[in-house]
Amino acid sequence: MEINWYPGHMAKTRRLLQDQIRQADLILEICDARLPHSSRNPDLDHMIGNRRRILIMNKADLADQGMSSRWMEHFRKQKLNVRLIQATGLKTKEILSAIENATAEAVERAAARGVKKTVRAIVVGVPNVGKSTFINRLHGGSIAKTGDRPGVTRSTQWIKIGPYLELLDTPGLLWPRLDDQLAARRLSYLGTIRDEVLNLDDLALSLLNDLADTVPDRVSERFHVSDLSLRGVELMDAVCRGRGFLLRGGEYDYDRCCAVVLDEFRGGRLGRITFEAPERGASDHDKGGSACPCPDPDGI
Repeated sequence: MEINWYPGHMAKTRRLLQDQIRQADLILEICDARLPHSSRNPDLDHMIGNRRRILIMNKADLADQGMSSRWMEHFRKQKLNVRLIQATGLKTKEILSAIENATAEAVERAAARGVKKTVRAIVVGVPNVGKSTFINRLHGGSIAKTGDRPGVTRSTQWIKIGPYLELLDTPGLLWPRLDDQLAARRLSYLGTIRDEVLNLDDLALSLLNDLADTVPDRVSERFHVSDLSLRGVELMDAVCRGRGFLLRGGEYDYDRCCAVVLDEFRGGRLGRITFEAPERGASDHDKGGSACPCPDPDGI
């Protein structure tokens, strides 16, 4: 399954962002804690340059807690200001404090000239990592459009968070070529790439293989599969048998199976899973990721 998706509006978004980033005091880059490497657009590094940035690993409640800690340490070694959050349970005071600390120098320079500065921060990231939900939590109301699919935000929008803080909500931005097809598939698991342009049967099959490599105990428990050496169509057949996805005559209901596998993964019903480890490449498929059955973190 070859995946490549770069709608025309993303090219326009890239051009707009390049101009807006140059005028911003701070960049808030949001990635998905389940794919901390692959859910970061490599083009953003060139666009952001040396400007102040906070990297926010969102959806911590769906990611393996131990692996998230390792990724935090990994990013800190790269001298990145990083925070781990779950946007739906965001500790707003701590994020606002992090923004204040990151922009203190610019505010102080303005104060020396007798100006009470309004900090302007841009929220960026690939589609469906929770940028708008994050902004809504800071704002305290549903001011930015949200949805569980990519492409809900199609234009930039400045949102006032407080008397002296404004955030820019931006559309999700992918990079033009998805050369790493494993990363592209994993982004598709998370809903970063629109389902309408994908072969969902192939995607669900790939996800089942990935889950069997990463969290075989969850596959066994959730889908009632006893032989965890199965892969490909044989694994999907076992899931159909285990969950009773059968048509008349005993034929396997692959459509239902594919829909359920994707829905249950995206809904977090297979537990907390991280597909990437910081010391391994994003495409190191054989080594897989990690999972944790532990309770939700407290946010940051």
